[in-house]
Amino acid sequence: MGAEIEISNLSVYYGAVRALTDVSLNIPEHGITAFIGPSGCGKSTLLKTINRMNDLVEGFRAEGGVTVGGRDVYGGIDVTQLRKRVGMVFQKPNPFPMSIFDNVAYGPRTHGVRARAKLEAAVEKSLRDAAIWDEVKDRLRRSALSLSGGQQQRLCIARALAVGPQALLLDEPTSALDPISTSKIEDLVTQLKAEYTIVIVTHNMQQAARISDRTAFFLLGELIEHGATEELFSMPSQKKTEDYITGRFG
Repeated sequence: MGAEIEISNLSVYYGAVRALTDVSLNIPEHGITAFIGPSGCGKSTLLKTINRMNDLVEGFRAEGGVTVGGRDVYGGIDVTQLRKRVGMVFQKPNPFPMSIFDNVAYGPRTHGVRARAKLEAAVEKSLRDAAIWDEVKDRLRRSALSLSGGQQQRLCIARALAVGPQALLLDEPTSALDPISTSKIEDLVTQLKAEYTIVIVTHNMQQAARISDRTAFFLLGELIEHGATEELFSMPSQKKTEDYITGRFG
């Protein structure tokens, strides 16, 4: 099954407050789609709606459709299975207070993998895919909290990859990192798109321009414009988009 994400006429409410208004967007598989826009414009809300991370927020309500690989996210799909297919990495690295190995093995164990050899293979593959294996292979038993911030974030990506997702949602994954760590994460994400559908929320327009194939610009809960990144940045069709990317507001 593919991992194309389709959002159709989606509106999201927190109680009486409408956070997203009638958003329709197709996110193709095996590419990087960036969500840009000023703070509070609905980027992270949309990201969390895709894998139902908003379910526990008081007053949350979604109207419209979200499908991943043709399956309705809000239509009876098991949330655990959904999050296995659609992994998420947050703004601040959040490794569990356990060993590097156990962080990555956590997901496979949750889904019933018990055999030591299988766990070891899954951990190594995930750490390799997250471009951190060579840095941690000799200290897998050490606490994940002993790693640097950039390493912790790559570990969190490895942890998300360990359950074999088809899509990866990244909520400002480099905003808490230094430039060198940011560059490593960007290189990593660019490599991962060959295997995964990737959506990244970023405040950094240069980052969106560097690594994304497609960009969607949000403002006050509305999707203003979306398309190929190069076109959107060089020839935006909407005045609001042009004003934002040229720094006139936001």
